[in-house]
Amino acid sequence: MVLSMTGYGRAEQVLNGRDIVVELRSVNSRFFEYSSRVPRTCSFLEDKLKKLVAAKVSRGKVELNLSIQNVAAADTVVQVNWQLAKSYQTAMQAMSEKLDLKNDVTVSTICRFPDVLTQTAAPADPDTLWADVEQVAQQAIAAFVSMRAVEGEKLRTDVLNRLATIETLVAQIEQNSAGRVQAYTERLYTRLKELLEDRNIDDARIVTEAAIFADKTAIDEETVRLHSHVAQYRSILELDEPVGRKLDFLTQELNRESNTIGSKCQDINITRLVVELKSEIEKIREQIQNIE
Repeated sequence: MVLSMTGYGRAEQVLNGRDIVVELRSVNSRFFEYSSRVPRTCSFLEDKLKKLVAAKVSRGKVELNLSIQNVAAADTVVQVNWQLAKSYQTAMQAMSEKLDLKNDVTVSTICRFPDVLTQTAAPADPDTLWADVEQVAQQAIAAFVSMRAVEGEKLRTDVLNRLATIETLVAQIEQNSAGRVQAYTERLYTRLKELLEDRNIDDARIVTEAAIFADKTAIDEETVRLHSHVAQYRSILELDEPVGRKLDFLTQELNRESNTIGSKCQDINITRLVVELKSEIEKIREQIQNIE
């Protein structure tokens, strides 16, 4: 299965009084690069999350965002500042006696003063928290991989179509190449006849020159290798593993063979076909930069 290096995945669940959100996004990269943003109190989860992602991603620059919000009172601890509360009570008692006023202080009165009551989050059990985060992260990763697979299939289809075009162009090059030695021989004979006029033409010399020309401009090996590379390309696209690096190398080989054909053949029709061939190879090269 071909996977794109670009993708996005998100999952959210409320577990044990916590609203947990995990988001992943990725862009192209030659290697696997990972970065994350997690709450400061959950920094111990970073390595665990990285291992989860690395198990599914081999190439690409991946960014993970983790958000955790408490939504249940069970995770909140209310603490009383007893010393401050006692100070407020003493002060209000003194005011009552000094001003000869009724002392109607109640608990609710003292609670309304600043900093008498404070709320803090109860310490979460690391194992329980990780179990919850892992569950949400796995869902986000599944969505992330699914999107990369959809994009990868589009890339695969486009590359296969271009490979078919390449095969057609190579076949046309072979067809044009088949008669070029005969055409060269005829041009050489005609040219010599014009130059020598009435003198006899050495047929053996023409045959020798034609043979030299044929040897210098032979492209059979290059076209055979191109067909072989295309077949190998298709096989690699069917592998159930990351294939981007293999395809990158094979694309270089396709380009190398097309360059060799272009340098050997001066025929205008073959030159035009080689230009089209190189254009298709370049489009494939651009596409596989997105493949894991």
